[in-house]
Amino acid sequence: MTSPATNSQLYDFYAGMRRVRTFEERVGELFVRGHSAGSMLHLSIGEESAAIGVCSAMKPQDTFTTHHRGHGIFLARGAEPARMMAEIGGKEAGYCHGKGGSMHIADMSLGHLGANAIVGGGIPAVVGAGLSAKIKKTGGVSVAFFGDGAMQQGILYESMNMAALWDLPVLFVCINNQYGMGTRIDQATRNTNLHERALAFGLEGRSVDGIDVEVVAEAARELMDQARAGRPGFLAVSCYRFYGHARKDKSPYRDPAEEEAGRLRDPVAHARAQLVSAGVVPEAQLDTLDAEIAAEMDATIDFTVAQSEPPLASMFRDVYAPEEPEPEPLRTRLDRVLARE
Repeated sequence: MTSPATNSQLYDFYAGMRRVRTFEERVGELFVRGHSAGSMLHLSIGEESAAIGVCSAMKPQDTFTTHHRGHGIFLARGAEPARMMAEIGGKEAGYCHGKGGSMHIADMSLGHLGANAIVGGGIPAVVGAGLSAKIKKTGGVSVAFFGDGAMQQGILYESMNMAALWDLPVLFVCINNQYGMGTRIDQATRNTNLHERALAFGLEGRSVDGIDVEVVAEAARELMDQARAGRPGFLAVSCYRFYGHARKDKSPYRDPAEEEAGRLRDPVAHARAQLVSAGVVPEAQLDTLDAEIAAEMDATIDFTVAQSEPPLASMFRDVYAPEEPEPEPLRTRLDRVLARE
């Protein structure tokens, strides 16, 4: 996956988006094959530019939270696909030993403070992380990724107000995929210029079209630089959710013509077309790259299927502090009580 000799990052962006796209396709395959832990798998296909573009502006000391549709963001941040897939499959080899699953992956070593299945639930954590970074002078920024559905949650506005009031190094990133479950954004709010709400709180605010990953990356870099200097910001990335709310949702609330038109706003296809038309890289080389990525992601399924589930004895691991005694499992307690009779 060596980048061609060019001043543009587009090739690397394309490779990153293709990895996210292919990983998400394999997540769907894992579900169909019956190896996923649960059925509520939320794919980010169509949103790849938001993950790759924003994460390209992040530094090692930065932290972030994601929403329930966060696989691509974590992968863009540097997560290992096999460990991610194992987590989604509920296996011991996963990032959270199979206990977090698709919607609760976390990894402090990469600054991932946790995904959250509650709409808007992860947003306030970045205010605390931003305050910590400011006090400790780490130079880090904390980023909250969330969907347009969270724009109707009060906790977002409390968080934006506090971040602005305290000049925190925080960036709020709304991935506007046009739908909060089955409700289209223009049926949820009169003003769909979502960044304008942030301006009212005194934040730096931008809206960009997610079809172009370079545009997203440029806006993210500018806002991240400002946040690092104590001017928190808000970035809305407009894209289209290619499929239903979750893997098994056939989205009957959307007209097929709308879906067909929406999928033309494909950031992966757009980047590929730009690379070829500009003569940056021949299409055959991109085909080779795609095949390498497909093989890498195929291996994540084989890896996951071969792994074991977490042992019952690990039930309380990571729930209590290491020095605290673990509570007695109910089954053990029942066996002990019944043994007295």
